[in-house]
Amino acid sequence: VNQNQIRERVQELGPWFHNIDLHGVQAAPDHFLGDYPTIHWRTFENAVAWDLRGRTVLDIGCNAGFFSLRRKERGADGVVGIDSDARYLAQARFAAQVAGLDIEFRQLTVYQVADLKERFDLVLFMGVLYHLRHPLLALDLLHEHVVGDTLLFHTMMRGTPEAGPLEPDYPFSERDVFDRPDFPKLFFIERKYAGDPTNWWIPNRAATEAMLRSAGFAIVSHPSTEVFICRRVELASEQDDPAL
Repeated sequence: VNQNQIRERVQELGPWFHNIDLHGVQAAPDHFLGDYPTIHWRTFENAVAWDLRGRTVLDIGCNAGFFSLRRKERGADGVVGIDSDARYLAQARFAAQVAGLDIEFRQLTVYQVADLKERFDLVLFMGVLYHLRHPLLALDLLHEHVVGDTLLFHTMMRGTPEAGPLEPDYPFSERDVFDRPDFPKLFFIERKYAGDPTNWWIPNRAATEAMLRSAGFAIVSHPSTEVFICRRVELASEQDDPAL
């Protein structure tokens, strides 16, 4: 496939949200965030082991497949990308074809991850949480069905970047703690944010960390502002019920 054919197909499949280099053809050269997601990737690319041989990867909300491609390039045995948008999946399949990489792409929502019937060594959940009406349910489903070991998590965050100390309980009369900017908060977007009607819930850092812990993910590192590396841990309910 020559550059003219690639350029023609890129235009047919557009618009693209991932600017991917396809043999010298840029899929989204005028992206409002710049060379995205490469500039984002560079802030945490070394946070997970480079050599992924022998490991499986799931990319949830894979879009045009940028992160799926990067993981397959690192030698992952099996890479699966899922997205609810058929156009993004068509872009991802084309990008993988041009790159000569064997990646499976399936049209599924995060709420359907149980259909995969598989746990993955590394699960990518990048830029999805704030697009969900039911974000904690999504994290619970990831823990229950697909995360075998490591979760690479990213979300847009707003509010203070500080996460304050939390007590295990508060009396009903306590009100002041809710006024603290470093208390876990989710900001609800009723209509649009940044012109996008699918931006529903935007957490502050404290809420991000609390939600991850609540769903059974221990935060191992925080390599960049909105990225967290987490390890799956057993919840108390799983420890109590040997069938889980």
